[in-house]
Amino acid sequence: MYPWIWLWAPNFYFPLSGAVDQTIQPDLFDSIDPRAGNGSVERRAFQVASYGRQLGLITEVLLDIARKQETMSTEAKESMKCLEGIQGKIEKIKEDESTSIAAELDARLLRLKTQDPNAFSRLRTRLLAIVKDDS
Repeated sequence: MYPWIWLWAPNFYFPLSGAVDQTIQPDLFDSIDPRAGNGSVERRAFQVASYGRQLGLITEVLLDIARKQETMSTEAKESMKCLEGIQGKIEKIKEDESTSIAAELDARLLRLKTQDPNAFSRLRTRLLAIVKDDS
């Protein structure tokens, strides 16, 4: 049913814009195919361990077992080298990300120290307590 004033509320479309609609779905989860089993179970399993974590563990176990094999076909050896290469690249990405986070944190701490010494002092106290707990 249209509201009675729909004649006075036309849609305007600017050049090259067209109708712009967006459906907002707060429960949207892109990583799980809607046809993949029970979506609720998939989401909960993903919260326990992401696909990357699951694949990482499988890769570690598989490579460990494969390295202990005395005989291996040429194809299997090539696949193992490829898998080791992929694992190495992923580890490099993780290291680069950690380095980037540390550099950003360092820069932010230095900026905080300059801009607000009192806030820096409070944060320093909290960080030292965290570091002390890890020792």
